[in-house]
Amino acid sequence: MQIITAPLDELDPRTAFDVCRLRQDVFVVEQRCAYPDLDDRDLEPATRHVVLRDGARVVATARVLDDGAEQRIGRVVCHQDVRGTGASGALMRAALDAATAAAPSQDVVLGAQSPLVDWYGRFGFEPDGPEYLEDDIPHTPMRLRR
Repeated sequence: MQIITAPLDELDPRTAFDVCRLRQDVFVVEQRCAYPDLDDRDLEPATRHVVLRDGARVVATARVLDDGAEQRIGRVVCHQDVRGTGASGALMRAALDAATAAAPSQDVVLGAQSPLVDWYGRFGFEPDGPEYLEDDIPHTPMRLRR
């Protein structure tokens, strides 16, 4: 497995396509959430895309945003056939490394799908507000305090 962390403009075209395809396949098709996954945040110069490759194939990805006072991890996704293999843990550690490198003293936040609250807790995240619905999926705001 190889991890790449870079702004969108620095990803080669095939990798950028594969990132978009994986997000579409999971968020829009598998989870049945028709929404504009590609947004202007992907293009922001401070946004880092964390990509986990297995050979030539993108198997997981996340993005790290600079939200001014905090770093935000989002669009965390793993291909179905690597779930449960440790790939998601490797991805999250790389995303946290990217957030820390960008702003070592800033908190890191994310909106966890609620069934994954305990999983994110393994990385030090704690619930940080009431549960909410996003695209009819329960989410919990979480924060890693620095």
